[in-house]
Amino acid sequence: MQEEVTQKTIAISIQATKLTASVLQKAIKQLLAAGKNKLQQPAQGKQTLRQLRKHRASLSNIDITEQNIKAFSSVAKKYHMDFALKKDATTQPPHFIVFFKGNDKDTMEQAFKEFAAKNLNLDKKPSVRKLLSKMKEKAKQKSLNREKVKTKERGPEL
Repeated sequence: MQEEVTQKTIAISIQATKLTASVLQKAIKQLLAAGKNKLQQPAQGKQTLRQLRKHRASLSNIDITEQNIKAFSSVAKKYHMDFALKKDATTQPPHFIVFFKGNDKDTMEQAFKEFAAKNLNLDKKPSVRKLLSKMKEKAKQKSLNREKVKTKERGPEL
């Protein structure tokens, strides 16, 4: 990336030494216009509600809980969805409202199905931490029940 920028800079400066000031001014204006066009492209993925409204599309929404935000974001990213999160503080515990473009409704349904299936599979899997704590308790009980040998007999062993 850095090399490309350096090469472009060198190419412009070499041409500028051979050209007049007016041609240089034109080249700089074109460069700035290209950068401006890049900035005007609408945002993609997770964005603010204001940025999502700039897409000029109707918005739809769904509610999700705070624990599911990260999992939902990864699924939405997989499906290349444009969405915005808004916290609804009026409910206890607070919920989040996910806004998305209306024309993404089919994509949203598919993504939400995958998200729900992913969450159901997580509930079915046993927690490794819980299993580990159970095994620690068993090991502790086993070590407490073990008899301690205070005297060891030494004898000829073959």
